[in-house]
Amino acid sequence: MLQGQKLHLTLSAPSLKDNTATIDRLAKAVRQATGQWPVVAVGRAWLLAQVIRQAGGDVTASLVHGPAGLVLVGVEPGDQSATPVAADILARVDEVPAGPWGQSGLGVALDIGSTHLQATLHDLASGQELAKGTLMNPQTAVGSDILTRIHAAASPEGAQRLHGMLVGAAQELIERMCAQAGRRTAEVVGMVAAGNTTMTHFFLGLDSQSICREPYIPVINRPAPFFASHIGLALAEGAVVWCMPNVGAYFGGDLVAGIVAAGLHQREDVAILVDVGTNAEVVVGNRDWLIACAGAAGPALESGVAKRGVLAQPGAIEGVVIDPQTFAPTLRIIPDADGRAPKPKGLCGSGLLQLLAQLYLTRAMDMRGKLTLADHPRLVVDEDGVRGYLVVPAADSASGESIVIDEIEIDILLRSKAAMYTILRTVLLEVGLQFEDLSAFFVAGAFGAVIDPETAITLGMLPDLPRERFVTLGNSSLSGCQRLLLEPAARPQVEAVTDKLTYLELNVNQMLMNRFSAARFIPHTDASRFPSVPAYH
Repeated sequence: MLQGQKLHLTLSAPSLKDNTATIDRLAKAVRQATGQWPVVAVGRAWLLAQVIRQAGGDVTASLVHGPAGLVLVGVEPGDQSATPVAADILARVDEVPAGPWGQSGLGVALDIGSTHLQATLHDLASGQELAKGTLMNPQTAVGSDILTRIHAAASPEGAQRLHGMLVGAAQELIERMCAQAGRRTAEVVGMVAAGNTTMTHFFLGLDSQSICREPYIPVINRPAPFFASHIGLALAEGAVVWCMPNVGAYFGGDLVAGIVAAGLHQREDVAILVDVGTNAEVVVGNRDWLIACAGAAGPALESGVAKRGVLAQPGAIEGVVIDPQTFAPTLRIIPDADGRAPKPKGLCGSGLLQLLAQLYLTRAMDMRGKLTLADHPRLVVDEDGVRGYLVVPAADSASGESIVIDEIEIDILLRSKAAMYTILRTVLLEVGLQFEDLSAFFVAGAFGAVIDPETAITLGMLPDLPRERFVTLGNSSLSGCQRLLLEPAARPQVEAVTDKLTYLELNVNQMLMNRFSAARFIPHTDASRFPSVPAYH
């Protein structure tokens, strides 16, 4: 017969200096008292978090030792430790799976991106990848940015809609992959998923409202494994899902998965991981310590800067080489499904950065980002007198409009690259290191998949290190999920990553701003930092 226990706890108040998730705050207090970290059924997390918040942290936790370990089955306000745990509450222990999936059947690794969902289907016995797929995140219909989606989820109906969109998309993606592999969704017994903290909350059906408000407190950062059916996924009976743990409101499970993919948490020597999307997210360290930070440095890579900027898709210009004599560009365009190069639609992130590097190397642009062309067919001036470089004439573009990069857009791009370099240098200086101390430089995300280090170094976006130190990871979130899917016994080691990881707030100070200003030039005002890049004369 199961035995329950009650613990009266007084939790520390959340603050900007301690924005531990609500459930995790209680779990830490339980671990201090019992030596064990309790797990909670995902379907109970928001209900229990509300009690904790409304009680101001003065609560009594009901705990049960079951097959899954120590389970948090209830929370009451105030001191209720003298009363026994009710029988119906004791029964909640069965809402948490006793263990992960077995070594047979199918498994799914899922990256819950804010723009796309990407997944792979695996045979768990052999580890073989049977299929892979990508699907646009249907939440983009609600809003392209996370904040808009959080606002849309403010009501219970809105929250359910956002949750249903994600789960429905995940189900569709799994069904597509199973069909591709000639298998059935009823064979899927396990799944590992990762996303940023908000995406994880949407996926689990948890309230997201406090993530965007001071002091930025998620409901839970270390969700326990749960039954797929509890969030509406139709897989094998008893199929188990595990979401990668988050660290805070702005450091999600996708980054933890990246640490796992790079093996950063197991390295003896110091290395760095950079994942660039809307933000540049950076982790530096080794098996003994990990420091993380994030900063706005990625809009140039998500079609958010240039008027003719587009996401990476068929028709997007992903590469540019400029003739140093004629200044005419040779373009590399993402082909369509038939392998044909369509008319160009615009420049994606890699194309934009390569274009800037080529303009600089051919001296069509100076180190300040100012075009040097005079009376040249490639130089265009708009009605406001803004100068630009003509990439594609109107007659040759998919839209019938010219594809141009102007000096205003170039300045914004240079600000993005300067922010990137400044973030990297600042986080290293905070721990007393220089770029030369890094044994490896892991580059992840869409940025890592498409940009070559040579281009980024030319612009001064990445440090001028020996090229063999740069390791491209592609979708490191998905890679980390794949690793945990096939090695579920490594879960405690991965959760330990969140305990050793320190998040560094990059406060705007004069030194940081000075570094940023110096990095706005190509490649930098201090040319000695980039010895391999031809200096501008």
